[in-house]
Amino acid sequence: MQPEQEVRKGLCFRLRKILFFVLGLYVAIPFLIKLCPGIQAKLIFLNFVRVPYFIDLKRPQDQGLNHTCNYYLQPEEDVTIGVWHTVPTVWWKNAQGKDQMWYEDALSSSHPIILYLHGNAGTRGGDHRVELYKVLSSLGYHVVTFDYRGWGDSVGTPSERGMTYDALHVFDWIKVRSGDNPVYIWGHSLGTGVATNLVRRLCERETPPDALILESPFTNIREEAKSHPFSVIYRYFPGFDWFFLDPITSSGIQFANDENVKHISCSLLILHAEDDPVVPFQLGRKLYNIAAPSRSFRDFKVQFIPFHSDLGYRHKYIYKSPELPRILREFLGKSEPGRQH
Repeated sequence: MQPEQEVRKGLCFRLRKILFFVLGLYVAIPFLIKLCPGIQAKLIFLNFVRVPYFIDLKRPQDQGLNHTCNYYLQPEEDVTIGVWHTVPTVWWKNAQGKDQMWYEDALSSSHPIILYLHGNAGTRGGDHRVELYKVLSSLGYHVVTFDYRGWGDSVGTPSERGMTYDALHVFDWIKVRSGDNPVYIWGHSLGTGVATNLVRRLCERETPPDALILESPFTNIREEAKSHPFSVIYRYFPGFDWFFLDPITSSGIQFANDENVKHISCSLLILHAEDDPVVPFQLGRKLYNIAAPSRSFRDFKVQFIPFHSDLGYRHKYIYKSPELPRILREFLGKSEPGRQH
């Protein structure tokens, strides 16, 4: 019996050690984040998480995008961003073997253009992003997307200001080449924060896009961080805001969609799945309720499209909706077939 008691004692001692270690870690993490706010910034951007791994971003054709060209643009000195431009599917054959100049010239054709701003983590080659490009291309849109500085093969240090400036640079690059073609801006998740920052700035300089589409948006980064599933274990921790949310603000990260929409003057479409586990559905609805009565939208359409939880679209699979082509056609207008280029 005595050896069994000793085994039980040893086991209890080890369990207590593990418990105290976990408890100590649980208490230490808030202090660590408070002392090193850069940690919180990295957790928001997650630009170091590159999935899928081992893909060559210079070769979009490896992801099934055989009508896509890879560019590199330089928004600022010491900053280089990787860009993909996918032409409408009807040009698939004509696009084979064409160079960057052909793709740039194609932007002046009679097809509308979508500038897609992706969310955190991954790259412009993320699986769900690639699938959306294919859907939009099949509907007759050019799709231009890029990795912000510090993401993928883009060079630079991530920041909200830098991400917004990168988006502005790409938008202006498109407008120089697009002629009279409509240019729409589509932001997803964290990219909605970049999108509203960008569009607010465009509206303030009186060069608004033709429409703004926000997929799975939040109100502001503090509310999103508080609602994120990762925050569940600390949500009722004493001083939660001081430990976890204030470091975000002190890092200069706001992504204030709720404030930006009050200064945006163009048509707005919000898409959100009810079963979104990352950005809660109620944040998207709340953003719509702020935007809809805003005076800045009095001459423009503001529409909110929910996707029922039974559909299982969650945070990043709205592209699977068979209703999406109809929604875009009714909101943006039918894409013209256009001429072959």
